Amino acid sequence: MSIDNTVTITGNLTRDPELKYTPNGAAPCELGLACSRRGRNRQTQEWEEEPGFYDVTVWAELAENCAESLTKGNRVTVTGRLQYRAWETEDGQKRSKIDIVADDVAASVRWA
Repeated sequence: MSIDNTVTITGNLTRDPELKYTPNGAAPCELGLACSRRGRNRQTQEWEEEPGFYDVTVWAELAENCAESLTKGNRVTVTGRLQYRAWETEDGQKRSKIDIVADDVAASVRWA
């Protein structure tokens, strides 16, 4: 049985893309993405927004293209896969995080 780990999310960049190069020459670009989920509170009947913040990693030529063409505040749609990471801090605390590794990033012109 195969498990599909694909996610598509649309939101605004929270910071300018940060392009780096690994020692072997690979180009990762880090993006910060914010999106809000809007829903009605059943008790108050008021509309509420629940913000979500995501870290996105883009690789290779797509990473370089993102760094050249996107800036903080741009609305983008990211398609990729979820990646779980776990580590231990210097003082022994265990931490974990879920990031998005992008297969594609598209600028939205909906409100351009």
